[in-house]
Amino acid sequence: MIDASRPDQALVERDLSLPEFRRGQIELRWRHVETKWPYVVIAVSAAQRPRAPAEYAFRFECAGYPQVPATAQPWDLSTEAPLALNRWPTGRSIVPSVFRTNWKDGKCLYIPCDRMAIEGHVGWPNEYPSRLWNPSRGILCYLEQLHDLLNQDDYTGVSGS
Repeated sequence: MIDASRPDQALVERDLSLPEFRRGQIELRWRHVETKWPYVVIAVSAAQRPRAPAEYAFRFECAGYPQVPATAQPWDLSTEAPLALNRWPTGRSIVPSVFRTNWKDGKCLYIPCDRMAIEGHVGWPNEYPSRLWNPSRGILCYLEQLHDLLNQDDYTGVSGS
């Protein structure tokens, strides 16, 4: 249920009903699992790899949305807790550079569109302008990047496999 006193929650819900988000669901790129404000859990599909899941869930913290970027953490749907670090996605070079289990205690991803990751990276806006959080695109800009990462040749499966 949407709290009318929370415009950020209403704006997230609006974005989850946009045709672009719904198209991603229809194309099986991602699916909305649940919203327990200020958290939104979305599962993103991954390329088929031996002993790897078909999708990874992410728990987005969305307070202040969309002007304040979201921050996402890999999430275990069965335990409703952070995903164990040995179950995070990995790869040859690009994927492990984003899914850094040794950074910020695994509380976020090392990606320019993430609220926690952008802190202290003053060069990122010039280096990665297309990867930054864009309030007009909202959570879609983050989801598209996650889907791309999990469906490229660099992705090899899970860290512990």
